Amino acid sequence: MGVRGGGRHAVVVGGSLAGLLAARVLVEHAERVTVVERDRFAAEAGPRPGVPQGRHTHVLLDGGQRALDAVLPGFMDELRAAGSPRVGMPDDVVQFQRGRWFRRTPASTYLHTGTRPQLEHLLRQRVLAHPAIEVVEGAEAVGLLGDAARVRGVVLRERGDGARDERPLAADLVVDASGRGTRAARWLARIGADAPPEETIETGLAYASRVYRDRGGRLGGQALGFNIVADPTQTYGCVVLPLEDGTCIVTFSGLRGDEPPTGDEEFAAFAKRLPHPVVHQWLRAAEPLTPAYGFRQTANVRRRYDLPGRRPAGFLATGDALCTFNPIYGQGMAVAARNAVALRDALADSRRTPTTRRVQAAILASSGQAWDISAGSDKKMPGATGNAVGSSALERPVAWYLGRVLERYASDPVVGDAFRSVLTLTAPLTSLFAPRVAGRVLFGAVGAALVEPPREREGAAPVSQLGRTGELA
Repeated sequence: MGVRGGGRHAVVVGGSLAGLLAARVLVEHAERVTVVERDRFAAEAGPRPGVPQGRHTHVLLDGGQRALDAVLPGFMDELRAAGSPRVGMPDDVVQFQRGRWFRRTPASTYLHTGTRPQLEHLLRQRVLAHPAIEVVEGAEAVGLLGDAARVRGVVLRERGDGARDERPLAADLVVDASGRGTRAARWLARIGADAPPEETIETGLAYASRVYRDRGGRLGGQALGFNIVADPTQTYGCVVLPLEDGTCIVTFSGLRGDEPPTGDEEFAAFAKRLPHPVVHQWLRAAEPLTPAYGFRQTANVRRRYDLPGRRPAGFLATGDALCTFNPIYGQGMAVAARNAVALRDALADSRRTPTTRRVQAAILASSGQAWDISAGSDKKMPGATGNAVGSSALERPVAWYLGRVLERYASDPVVGDAFRSVLTLTAPLTSLFAPRVAGRVLFGAVGAALVEPPREREGAAPVSQLGRTGELA
């Protein structure tokens, strides 16, 4: 593929999570790595234009935490030391899904819910401290060098008023980590290569987020957040989670034509559309600290570089440039980290030559489970469009089984723990068919539904419940 051995140069297009992690992996196989980033990095953590979703809720799933530590040992300890909240599921969150409130049994998995800028800032510090990794800020890749047989670098253009000059940057390997707005299809066409076929599923989902202070002190003791999960029969969603500075972020979601508003009064009023007043009551006592920001680029898009086509050696895609998910499922950061682990393992495999096609297939495979979850859920939503919306005959019995899983997910700890391990990318989908789980799914009764949201974590005392006023304390 062109990166083994000394004297090699790799270029990574994009300095976000996927790009930084790819750079850290590649520096073990190349003499130097250059990260090309459109933005200019600030000295402190904060939102930046190149990450428009950075002002919204981000969770780092358990599978992503493990992958980050695999690439950067000790990183999760640093993130925790920086104050990133650690939220246990299901005990720390009051959750509603498919008409049922969840039992708050002891946590089987944990989410980190700090801001995206905090995580990126820490990651930049770790990765860019390596002496063989350099960054070119305020520049964008506008094309590829080479031809349909091999990519030999990128064409760069400085960003800014009146900047039009272009310059070549030679490389033995180019990695596209430029995100969901990737222009790789256009770049490949210009050198005579084939763009990858795309699979898409679009629900029209939009969301809006705002930061609040929990002025009434309702969160932080018996519960750390709320999660109202949308489904085909109840299409409004909401999540409230803690941030590293002690505030909370609130994100509402709705489908096409029913998008959450960003006006001050309208944003809070959107909570009335949820199936229970608990979040609306909490918002009435909370103090808004920021404007509400909207986001509507939520299509699932998978670029199939693994399929036949005329594609050059020396070019890879990773992160959102390879596979983009509906952000509402919180998978993006975890998948970027898993992509980096797949890249590392493919390059280090002494049994096989790391050809471009083989390495790219390994990276894509590492995002397969997340795609099955997000695309599989979104194709069931009303009004979903795209060329991957249909289901095959083989998918139907699996869908029937998963329907039974979901019926028991809220109340059966065994089924719930198994399903959460799948959702957080720490266990394969096949684990849901293990005998202990399958027996409960196929023959176990559906537990009695909780009529009101549970106020307390389950423990020695019986579970009490929130009243209709939504009070937590």
